[in-house]
Amino acid sequence: MYGDMFRGGYPINVRTAGAAVSTRTDPVRRGRVLVDRRTEAQALDRLLDDVRAGESRALVLRGEAGIGKTELLRYLRGRAGDHRIVPAAGVEAESGFAFAGLHQVCVPLLDGLRRIPEPQRVALTIAFGLDTGRPPDPFLVGMAALSLFAETARERPLLCVIDDAQWLDRSSAQVLGFAARRLQAESVALVFAVRDGGDRTEAPELAGLPELLVTGLPEAAARALLASAHAGPVDGGVLDRIIAESQGNPLALLELPRGFTPAELAGGFGLLDSVPLPSRIEESFRRQIAVLSPTARQILLTAAAEPVGDPVLVWRALDRLGVDVDTDPASRAATEEFVTFGARVTFRHPLLRSAVYRAAGAADRRRVQQALAQVTDSATDPDRRAWHRAQATVGEDEEVAAELVRCAARAQARGGPAAAAAFLARASELTPDPARRAQRLLAAAEAEYQAGLPERSVRLLARAEAGPLDEVARAHAYLLRARISFTLDRGVAAPGLLLRAANRLQPLDPRLARETYLEAMQAGWFVGDGGPGPTLRELAAEALAARAAPDPADACDLLLTGLAVRYRDGFPAGTPLLREALSQLAAGPGDEAGLRWLWFAATCAMDGWQYAAADTITDAFVARARRSGTLTALPLALAQRIVVQVFTGELAAADGLVHEFDAVRASTGLDEPSYATQLLVAWRGAEDATAELVAATTKEATQRGEGLGVAAGGWALAVLYNSLCRHDEALAAVLPAAESDADLGVVTWCSLVELITAAARLGRNELAADAVARLRTMTQAAGTDWALGLEARCQALLATDPEPHYRSAVDRLAGTPIRGELARTRLHYGEWLRRQNRRADARRQLRGAYEMFGDMGMTAFAARAARELGSTGETVRRRSGGNAADLTPQEVQIVRLVRAGLSNVEIAARLFISPRTVEWHLSKTFAKLGVTSRRQLRR
Repeated sequence: MYGDMFRGGYPINVRTAGAAVSTRTDPVRRGRVLVDRRTEAQALDRLLDDVRAGESRALVLRGEAGIGKTELLRYLRGRAGDHRIVPAAGVEAESGFAFAGLHQVCVPLLDGLRRIPEPQRVALTIAFGLDTGRPPDPFLVGMAALSLFAETARERPLLCVIDDAQWLDRSSAQVLGFAARRLQAESVALVFAVRDGGDRTEAPELAGLPELLVTGLPEAAARALLASAHAGPVDGGVLDRIIAESQGNPLALLELPRGFTPAELAGGFGLLDSVPLPSRIEESFRRQIAVLSPTARQILLTAAAEPVGDPVLVWRALDRLGVDVDTDPASRAATEEFVTFGARVTFRHPLLRSAVYRAAGAADRRRVQQALAQVTDSATDPDRRAWHRAQATVGEDEEVAAELVRCAARAQARGGPAAAAAFLARASELTPDPARRAQRLLAAAEAEYQAGLPERSVRLLARAEAGPLDEVARAHAYLLRARISFTLDRGVAAPGLLLRAANRLQPLDPRLARETYLEAMQAGWFVGDGGPGPTLRELAAEALAARAAPDPADACDLLLTGLAVRYRDGFPAGTPLLREALSQLAAGPGDEAGLRWLWFAATCAMDGWQYAAADTITDAFVARARRSGTLTALPLALAQRIVVQVFTGELAAADGLVHEFDAVRASTGLDEPSYATQLLVAWRGAEDATAELVAATTKEATQRGEGLGVAAGGWALAVLYNSLCRHDEALAAVLPAAESDADLGVVTWCSLVELITAAARLGRNELAADAVARLRTMTQAAGTDWALGLEARCQALLATDPEPHYRSAVDRLAGTPIRGELARTRLHYGEWLRRQNRRADARRQLRGAYEMFGDMGMTAFAARAARELGSTGETVRRRSGGNAADLTPQEVQIVRLVRAGLSNVEIAARLFISPRTVEWHLSKTFAKLGVTSRRQLRR
């Protein structure tokens, strides 16, 4: 049947406007009409061809209700006979149950569960309630789903089709969206149908995936469809109006005229009010339902209220309601036009389900919900039973509310905070005690925030704050509001809000208060000193004033005290305390500290020129985030690790991490700025890429009032322009940050170094000397070879006799892994030697700089060194990139991990791709490099 479909036109059933399916009731509906869907069919055929060829694809069919998305999915399934097909559908009533949609997709594939990595297997079983344990990160569940899809597709291609994806629960949508973005070479297709219009149109978790927009039928096809569906007389003006207002929507063409009398259709009396199209279609459905018998309407209402589509539950509930279907076969037969009772109860269109439910009175709906609660097993499905009870309850009921709170706890344990928030919000509505109601609203707001829905959290929080909260709860509410502010906009408001939250918490929960002071300082570091709120110095003074004990006890206390002393009393005063904190954290913090405080620790290590601590802590930060599957922390960890690798000149390794950073951001929707990426491309000398990234990040940072982002952009531009000898542009880029009173740590001192370099070249020695003096107060306190080497180089640029300073800088930096700054120092030294006419000495330094820059991939600096070498009379040989230059960033990263001894499964887990994709990349890499084994790659 499907072989002739969509080839210029295809026969359809006029009821569904999408597939040739026979009907048993309405003779008019047996008509067939040709409808052109060639474009959509060709796109779906190409998708299947790609999957058969070993590639993977994701696609979102997007269009309004009734436009034919479901029928296109049916066509796709019909063409995929050689695939394993897994159908699923979002259900509006199920959107509050964590992982309900994912359960539909994965349960048929669970025979492959034993073949996926253990952490992923555990995460998936906890998410489905098959096991207990720590609530899994949703993106680790996403990796589990991806691995499960890939393992299933080893036998034959896999096609998963998810209809009405706009009604997927948030956890499922997040996981499936993550998996869809990570598909590459597994022979898997994920195809979603998403409705435009209504309450939930965006399906934000699927944003960015390839889309196929499904639009209305052409006018000629629309007229043919309408004529075949309604053979009686229709007034020409009414016909034209139906065609125009339906905009080619097949469901509207079929359903809008139904329920009107022939006279109304002939004359147009009362037809088509000016309301949105979905509402008019629902109204047409309600008119059709209204003429049914009470028994038929009761059957439809019960089926509409049961979200799972379990026919056994529906019949049991009807029995509870006293509906005897056997004694009224005519009513049972009348429902067949609207709903099918098979392995699942399915309405012929989701709008019909909602129309049935809304057409019933409130009392009738409650009776049906109560019957469904009574027939739902409290042992095997307690959450749905509780939800039905809640929907059946009028007014307040503490017993039902408490049951919903227990449901919320189970949802949280499975890693479903959005579902927990739904249970808690409904529980609050049923709670008679005002204080307890406010507490539950606050818990719901916290769950929404954990689910990544800060806007919805704000609304619940406002309701909670309006109720009677005790002092502890009100302080927690204030802290939540501050954290939401920082999440939504890391700008000027966040430091003050967090500081006030810390002050409120101080007499109630000193431990949490100190952590909140630390968060306030983090927010203050992002803002800088340009905002109207408290400065870092003021935040530090408040934190120190609140300190309960003179001797800090753990990593959090050490970090907070060290940072507070630094920002109140200056860099030299805080350095010893921070060094002690870094020593403790680098020695091996616990898991919680590893993810909560390693960000601060890594920042402090780089701020203080402590390479060993920075290397250890950033490596541990990335490893812990990967191992725990906490992808919300991973972008931060990767960004800091990239900066360390840029300092050490490992730009190829940093490229691989940037690829991972971008993939995690795209897969999770986390809005982490690309500050580390722009620094990497600046050191590479990529002018266009640097300018584009800096423009984007600076615009966003300026809108937020985030001084750090603006300063970081100036630093990156200054590195680029100094490498290109465009020192006036470098100075202009970095001057605002370098002259600011804000101490932004590594951004500040790096900006000072670039300012000194540019100002000295431009003859602005006084400006450069002031910057050297500022830099020296920090480098002398730090006392590391990295810090003192940079200080010596900066002094050399201004000294009458710079050679001792250059030699000191080279000696000190040569004892560190900071290869980029060592190469720049040798470049400056060689340039000065050439100007002194000491060509042989200059060649040694310049040749060394040129080789180092070339090895690291710093092309602009390498070109500058090559020009200087040429000026000494030496012929510079062009470096060859070899076959490795043809590798993609991900292939480079995979080769590095192979050389480190990781297996394909370990590499896949590290890069958030499937093992089959690793195999695919390795096969391409072997061909490019002319090798045949992993052993050869390791060599």
